[in-house]
Amino acid sequence: MKVLNPDVDPDLFYRKLQASSPKALLLDYDGTLAPFQIEPAKAFPYPGVTEKLNGILRSADTRLVIVTGRWIKDLLPLLRLERQPEVWGSHGLERLKEDGSYEVAAMDEQALSGLVAADEWITSMGLAEKSEAKPGCLALHWRGLAEERVRAVRDQVEPRWSSLADRHGLDLREFDGGLELRAPGRNKGDAVQTILAEMNGEYAAAYLGDDLTDEDAFRAIRGRGLGVLVREEFRATAADLWLQPPGELLAFLSRWLPET
Repeated sequence: MKVLNPDVDPDLFYRKLQASSPKALLLDYDGTLAPFQIEPAKAFPYPGVTEKLNGILRSADTRLVIVTGRWIKDLLPLLRLERQPEVWGSHGLERLKEDGSYEVAAMDEQALSGLVAADEWITSMGLAEKSEAKPGCLALHWRGLAEERVRAVRDQVEPRWSSLADRHGLDLREFDGGLELRAPGRNKGDAVQTILAEMNGEYAAAYLGDDLTDEDAFRAIRGRGLGVLVREEFRATAADLWLQPPGELLAFLSRWLPET
């Protein structure tokens, strides 16, 4: 573990964690709880993570929330938890509560038409098998491709998607392993803001993430909780701590278990 923010004392946070009720543990999925896979449907959690999360879910004082870029319906089969946690999907555009109620944010028609145009163009270019459509988002994955092929695909797609983003008011974002067009309005930071606003009184909170898309969440929780970068190699970030998975990740999750 490495402390990135000199204003943060991990030991003080852990003491507050043991004393505080309620608590909020907010977790990205891909690259954080699970290693990246060429086939996203095979991206199961690191060994030991499921057991830790089940233990945390049994605790009455921790609100465990998954905040992911994935479509919620695609994520749930991978979690395999004893009970369903709260999940925010598609970078905060979707929300599935513990009681099973589901909501999706309203999206601008112009943005949606831009996503349709981008999807049709990707299909016409023979890249449909590398694309992923989800509510308010269209992602192009190049993980697993040779470096030369990645450059060729990026040079082909990025200018076209950039033009569509400008014309239709979309956000064009890079993530670890691809590019994504996204309807504006919500991001992971908005999900964090909403969750923390719903917490009552004093609380201890942390957000764990790995990707550039998690930076909005790190900025949202800064000064109100702990932002934790989880990845094997360091990169510039707004997070307070850096953990390397899976060992340091499992150790951090253990701090949330009632018996520790």
